[in-house]
Amino acid sequence: MTRDLTINQHLKNILTLGLPLIGSHVAQFSINMTDTVMLGWYDVEVLAAQVIAGTVFFVLFILGSGFAFAVMPMVAEAEAAGEGAQVRRVTRMAIWASLLYSVVAVPVMLLAEPILLLAGQTPEVARLAADYLLINGWSIIPALLVMVFKSYLSALERAGVVLWVTLAAVLINVVVNYALIFGNWGFPEMGIEGAAVASLIVNIASMLLLGAYLHCVTPEHEVFSRFWRADWEAFRAVTRLGWPMGLTSLAEVGLFAASSVMMGWLGTLPLAAHGIALQITALTFMVHLGLSNAATVRAGRAVGRRSMGDLRLGAKLVTSLSAGFAALTLVVFLVFPEPLLALFLSPEDPQRDVVIALGVPLLAAAGLFQFADAAQALALGVLRGVQDTKVPMVMAAISYWVIGVPVSYVMGFVLGWGGVGVWAGLAVGLACAGVLLMGRFWGPVMGQTEARIAKMKPAE
Repeated sequence: MTRDLTINQHLKNILTLGLPLIGSHVAQFSINMTDTVMLGWYDVEVLAAQVIAGTVFFVLFILGSGFAFAVMPMVAEAEAAGEGAQVRRVTRMAIWASLLYSVVAVPVMLLAEPILLLAGQTPEVARLAADYLLINGWSIIPALLVMVFKSYLSALERAGVVLWVTLAAVLINVVVNYALIFGNWGFPEMGIEGAAVASLIVNIASMLLLGAYLHCVTPEHEVFSRFWRADWEAFRAVTRLGWPMGLTSLAEVGLFAASSVMMGWLGTLPLAAHGIALQITALTFMVHLGLSNAATVRAGRAVGRRSMGDLRLGAKLVTSLSAGFAALTLVVFLVFPEPLLALFLSPEDPQRDVVIALGVPLLAAAGLFQFADAAQALALGVLRGVQDTKVPMVMAAISYWVIGVPVSYVMGFVLGWGGVGVWAGLAVGLACAGVLLMGRFWGPVMGQTEARIAKMKPAE
């Protein structure tokens, strides 16, 4: 019979996996933040265009990442159960699904300008954003493969290499950005297009490094061996689990994308302030995302080991860690908003003080929804770990789009609260998601998982 882990063993496993994942997420996000900081110093209007272009890219990227997300719980459970062949099948078909999705996603980004004009952006912002996506749009192909590789390695609890490769990517991005955005070291001054070239180079380099690691260090799974052979059973399993994950993530990302569009209606300076506040908030969210990923892997392994006790205790501990960090974030956002916002703007920028003034109340609003954001992220993590994805998708869609987006619009424009109202709507949507998803995990899903484990063969 499987022996349950102690609290100390759980904490050690969560932190051993979670800290490198948090670090890799922070490093990955630092790539985007580097673009924002350097472009903010280059030109505020260019920064606003990058906010919109980055939003378009990320929406398409996160939707396609569902297939990579599916790898994490499926590989974790298969590895814990001693089913090595299933690990290979799932990972390989996730790569297939990601490549097929890219064929659809790339043309959307190449035709971004008319789409952005229809969304109400100014002609200049739409043009600059389109210039960025004409180059960086192609990087969705290596970026999605990187996500599959990261999920595979995380499920095997080899998150350390993910962290080091991502840190290398940050360094490459800083160097190339510095050369191409501003025209340093004899390179041409390319502005927003320079940032796009840097992102494309970074994603290709990350794909090659992680792919080489998979091939050399995990040969037992033979992920790339006979890669051309279709495995439709595994492909259906990955897509069946992955598409609700992608749509769930899209619902959340879409909530923030809608807020960016609405802030664009208020003008370039409110959009720039929103973009900076969103970067700061998203950076702190990387901690919750890393813990959520750890929760997915640990939940998947608990199911693979047929241990309900590990599932329950692990979920409680990782949720407590996330809540503690949310409390710390709230204090920082309320006490130090101006210094945080000032990091993204040149001291010589004549519009600097206005952008900071617009950003301070946005960070205050962000601090207040930290607990809701943490709750929904951790609930999604454990639900994915037990491979429950379809009902959470519906709950997320209702919370973010039926409730969150309309409330943002009403508070921001009907009641005239402006940017603060838009962000208050975000808080309402996230809070609804947190309550519904946590209720689902600790309610019906626990019973369903216990029944599922009872029917499974003992782990090898």
